[in-house]
Amino acid sequence: MFNNSVLSLMLVLAGSFMAYGDSDIKSMRFAEISMPKSESQKVTLQTTKKVILNGQEQQIDFTPLMVTGHKDNNETFGLLKDSKDKPILFEDGSDYICNGTNSGEGAGLDFSSILQKNGKLYMVSQFECAIGAMYMFELNQDTTTGQLTPKKDTLQYVSQKSEFGGFTHCAGVVTPWNSHLGSEEYEADARDVEVNRDIKGWSKNSYYNETAKFFGGDMNQSNPYYYGWVPEVKISADGTPNYSKHYAMGRFSHEVSYVMPDKKTVYMSDDGTNVGLFRFVADRAEDLSSGRLYVAKVKQISAKDGGAFTLSWMDLGHATDAEIRTQVAKKPKFSDFFETANIKDNTCPLGFSSINTLSGHECLKLKKGVDEKVVSRVESRRYAALKGGSTEFRKEEGVSYNPLTNRLYVSMSTIEKGMEDFKKANTPNSFYDRGGNNDIKLPYNRCGAIYELELDNDYKAVKMKAVLTGRMIEKDVHGNSCAVNSIANPDNISILKGSNILSIAEDTTSHENNMIWAYDLESKHLTRVITVPLKAESTSLFWYENINGWAYMTAVTQHPSKDLADKGQSSIGVLGPVKLK
Repeated sequence: MFNNSVLSLMLVLAGSFMAYGDSDIKSMRFAEISMPKSESQKVTLQTTKKVILNGQEQQIDFTPLMVTGHKDNNETFGLLKDSKDKPILFEDGSDYICNGTNSGEGAGLDFSSILQKNGKLYMVSQFECAIGAMYMFELNQDTTTGQLTPKKDTLQYVSQKSEFGGFTHCAGVVTPWNSHLGSEEYEADARDVEVNRDIKGWSKNSYYNETAKFFGGDMNQSNPYYYGWVPEVKISADGTPNYSKHYAMGRFSHEVSYVMPDKKTVYMSDDGTNVGLFRFVADRAEDLSSGRLYVAKVKQISAKDGGAFTLSWMDLGHATDAEIRTQVAKKPKFSDFFETANIKDNTCPLGFSSINTLSGHECLKLKKGVDEKVVSRVESRRYAALKGGSTEFRKEEGVSYNPLTNRLYVSMSTIEKGMEDFKKANTPNSFYDRGGNNDIKLPYNRCGAIYELELDNDYKAVKMKAVLTGRMIEKDVHGNSCAVNSIANPDNISILKGSNILSIAEDTTSHENNMIWAYDLESKHLTRVITVPLKAESTSLFWYENINGWAYMTAVTQHPSKDLADKGQSSIGVLGPVKLK
């Protein structure tokens, strides 16, 4: 597991926490860690060892919980399974484990939730491989120290066979009703699949092709519309994990679906190039099976320091899971929904709409008689663009909410391409703006930004501005091309509830080591809290403000080098515990 080096911690204490309601947190600060300097520090997980809560100093540490390949209860953590819940094997007969460093398609272990149900603690872990997988196990919590450990003989596979399998499960959240709300990222372009597939169903998309293994090697059993949804795992009273997909919430490259305090409004980020920002409002609290879908329309009011915008919302209509799933089960094709036309001189023929999304510049028209409700869900991004929504965002990643200020936060891993003005990396390029709205015109910043969204009383975002941007530098001798004392390509984010601290995890090659930061939204001070080993990505960042009197931060070390301690296996662990009283 992890080899944690003992650091000489700098007592640079950042982050003043504010009281929130009846929270036990009145003030809180982490001790900052320095950049890894020695080779041994660079290849191991480095974490803060000290927190000051309400004026009292506590020693904390990072506790590893489980690594991919771990065996328990006749299960293997991260082993992919097929449509009959049978293990999938590589050609050499070895287990197909989603760790991000073997010959499989995918990045490894990702979001892992801690759920409090039935008087027990459960961890549900999802895996970011083309063939999605989820596992669940129980956690023991020491009543004296708060330390968490996996409970032996509880590891179990969460079956997804009833919903066409899973796909590239990336980030996620714990809902207010203690369920695991995940994601299906990098959905296959159904138009491209239809145009380029051969007689046996094979396409040019390697991730989509990998799903054939779920169906016993038969590519014709798969369908691009099976994937790109929001999965949820609820734990029943007898401890059974129940998996479903929310087709009413739309299909695109889901990163995070963040549920607001009303338990109905959900903000959904779309990870890719020329993508949209979506909002879903459920019909009933704690039930995401039906509701209305919206896409943001932005109006830029400033290009300074990452930009500022006003937001309006385009209504994409109402739908239910059952309505859309019925159509998905019929294995539709792109041509069932749209007519297409060739682009001539960057314009579309009369009667066709011009849009620019992740699929590029297209001329589309809805087929006569098509059910727009279905199109709005199976082709949400294209439909959003047809309705005038802004589809120019780049690498939309984490989403989190601060109840102290009623502000939402969204991380944009990089500001480039569609977010520029007919440019790519500050070089003239029309590909990402031609045929679209060109609503966003910002200076290039490969290091990314954190955006703050102002909300009204109904949790509807009305304004959006950058509050933290990375700083580009000339590449130094260590390979850093973003300043090491600021963020680089922010990914997962999580408000430390009861505070004004936003934790930020990186997915970057612009820092030698990926880091996790604590950012004080009031003082604007950044504190380096964790650095992960070389070549590894930090994912699954999430703050648990009170689990039986203790607080924790989860984090995954994803796809570390095979030469390091974990031999290329992805790992989940927790920083803490922080005793609240």
